Amino acid sequence: MKKVKIEIIPVGNEILIGQIIDTNSAWMAAQLTKAGFEIIAITTVGDCTKDICQALDTAFSRADVVLMTGGVGPTKDDITKTTLCNYFNTDLVFDDSVLENINRIFAHKNYALNELTRNQAFVPKNCTVIQNIVGTAPVLWFEQNNKVLVSMPGVPFEMKTVMSDEIIPRLRKQFQSIDYLKSSLLISGITESALAIRLSDFEEQLSQKFSLAYLPSYGLIRLRLSAWGAENAPEMEARKEQLKQLVKDVLIDESDKPLETILGEKLRSKKLSISTAESCTGGNIAHQITLISGASNYFKGSIVSYANQVKSDILNIDSEIIDKYGAVSREVVEQMAQSVSKKLKTDCSIAVSGIAGPDGGTPDKPVGTVWICTKVKDKILTQKYQFGTSREENINRTTNMALLQLIKMLE
Repeated sequence: MKKVKIEIIPVGNEILIGQIIDTNSAWMAAQLTKAGFEIIAITTVGDCTKDICQALDTAFSRADVVLMTGGVGPTKDDITKTTLCNYFNTDLVFDDSVLENINRIFAHKNYALNELTRNQAFVPKNCTVIQNIVGTAPVLWFEQNNKVLVSMPGVPFEMKTVMSDEIIPRLRKQFQSIDYLKSSLLISGITESALAIRLSDFEEQLSQKFSLAYLPSYGLIRLRLSAWGAENAPEMEARKEQLKQLVKDVLIDESDKPLETILGEKLRSKKLSISTAESCTGGNIAHQITLISGASNYFKGSIVSYANQVKSDILNIDSEIIDKYGAVSREVVEQMAQSVSKKLKTDCSIAVSGIAGPDGGTPDKPVGTVWICTKVKDKILTQKYQFGTSREENINRTTNMALLQLIKMLE
């Protein structure tokens, strides 16, 4: 069965110059792959008619469906709509249904309609218009030579709404999708190269239908075993079991869930609560935990004790202990974990103190030195880590290792 090939084209100078990060394409690719479509390319272009047309020519030469985002707003730099008119040799016409949708949105928000927004009701004559129920820019669907182009707004919320409600259902109705099979394993405690050496024989034995990907991130590695086609399901299950046996000593979870989700599920199932006391991470651990909907069921709060005075005044850490051992020490981080758990009345706690860098290191405690203490009721686990010299990396690695350390205690 032939896989339907899709190319994604995000439009906008702001992406090319790094002013914003293109999260739209990553989200679209994940959802489309899950729906059974193959993403063959993601091509970013600026707000330039010539570049957009060249990108479309290339995309149509290799893809069945082209999905564009961005450049459809009311301002002068939004040229996607007029460019598509030139590309498909058509004109703009006024669409009353689009204006009606715009009026509805503006009435709901109590905005006054202006001429620029009203002009968004002009659409290419030969396209199918799909109403954007959460925004003013309509979605434009073109068909030519058995191929499809869809132009969508670049506002993430608007794009996600129309993709979920309209575009993916229409693509599945018009094209035949193929099941995408995937098994994910979360690994920690081994380097990527060492893991690859361990799995070299396994990879050699895989048929061409299967692929194994290594996705490293701040002390973690996600292994993704994948194949296209429902007929490969029995072999997928067998290969997954074989892979699990090869990595069982470093296996954390059999999913692609983020650590904060795994931790939340364990806390919820055990009916335990948690708090954090953070120094070098500046609240990042609490931020990650509260990214999960329903975190209020187990997360009670955090004390960001960045300064030693806060450690003493709020967490009641003995100032003599800080003077004797330093803020980055086993003694201090253990007191932090005990104190925050007591103050916020939680069963579990995470406490971290370290030197994120790039300054502040000493010969005894270089940049990247981090102490992490995790507590579950009366039990505590304290470990020292030595990360790198990058501040961002140290904060993220500390966050991951802290979450992971508590997850292991909850096993």
